Amino acid sequence: MALFLNEDNVKQLITMPLALEQVERALRDRALGKATDLPRARIQTAAGIQHMLQAAAPELGYIGFKYYFSPPGKRGATYVHLISMASGKLEAIVEAVWLGMMRTGAASGVASKVLANPGATMLAQIGAGFQGMGQLEAVVTALNIREARVYARTRDKLEAWCKKMGDKLGIPVLPAHSAPEAIAGAQVVNIMTKSTTPVIDGDWLEPGQHVNAAGSNALSRREIDAKAVSRATLIAVDSRGTARNECGDLIAAVETGKFSWDVLPEIGEILTGRTPGRRHQDDITLYESHGMGIQDIYTAAKLVELARARKVGTELPM
Repeated sequence: MALFLNEDNVKQLITMPLALEQVERALRDRALGKATDLPRARIQTAAGIQHMLQAAAPELGYIGFKYYFSPPGKRGATYVHLISMASGKLEAIVEAVWLGMMRTGAASGVASKVLANPGATMLAQIGAGFQGMGQLEAVVTALNIREARVYARTRDKLEAWCKKMGDKLGIPVLPAHSAPEAIAGAQVVNIMTKSTTPVIDGDWLEPGQHVNAAGSNALSRREIDAKAVSRATLIAVDSRGTARNECGDLIAAVETGKFSWDVLPEIGEILTGRTPGRRHQDDITLYESHGMGIQDIYTAAKLVELARARKVGTELPM
C-alpha cells in the first residue's frame, strides 16, 4: 500500500530545521555522485504548463519525481511520488505545495550558511508572498539573524505579512519603504519575486553582502540587473544544467562572453569542499536558486519516515 500525505499532514510533520538538513544532504550527495537530478522539464499548453522534476536517491532507496500543473494565474496541484528502487513499487505520494515552499527556502538557507560572512545578523528581503515565507524563515533559522527588513510593491499587504512573520520567528521583521532602504547595511539579501525586469540595482549592493536570488526560474524572468551580476565575485547555482535552462539573471552575462554555464560552481560542490566559496570578507556572493527534484525527494522521504512512525497519513489501496 502506498502512503498519501496531504498538505495538512505535511504541515504537521515538516519544520525548517528538517528542511535545511534534508536539502543540504541532497546537495552534498549529488555533488559526491550519490544522487542524480534531472533539470525540470515542461509541457506548455494553452491551458497552462506542466512541470516535471525527476531525481534518484540510492542512499535512501528511492527514485521519483515531482510534478505540478499551473494554469495562468493559479497554483495547481503539486505532488511528489516516491518509488522503491528495490521493489519498483510506489511507496508514497506527498502533496507538495507547502513542502516546495519550505525546501525552496531551505536551499537559500544552506547557501547563506556557507557563503555569507560569519556573524551575519541583518537580513534584507525583496518579496513578501507565499514563497517569501520560506526564504525568510530559512535564512533566519540557518544564521543568527536578529532583524529583517522586507520590501514589496504591494504595500497594503506588506505590514500584515511582516507582523505575521515577526511573530512566528521571534525577531523584528520591518516593512521597508524601498528596496535600497531594505538592503542598506544588511549582510544577506533575499530576492523572491516573479518579476520579468530587475528589482535590484547593482549600485545598491554593498561589499561583503551575500545575495540569494530565488524567484527567477525561467529565462524570461530577471530579478537582478547586469551590474549586480558583474559585481559578484562568486556566483553559485544549485545545478548548472538547470541554470542553463532557467536562469534569466545570468543569460546576458553568458551571451556576452563574461563566463559560460559550464564554469559556474554548484552549491553542493562548495558544501563538499570541492570548490572554494567566499574568499574575502568584502566579496559579494550570489546564489542563483531554481529548484531541484532531488531536494523534493530527500525532504519527502524524511516526511514519509516520520509519518509512518507517527501513524500520520492515509494508506492507499494500490
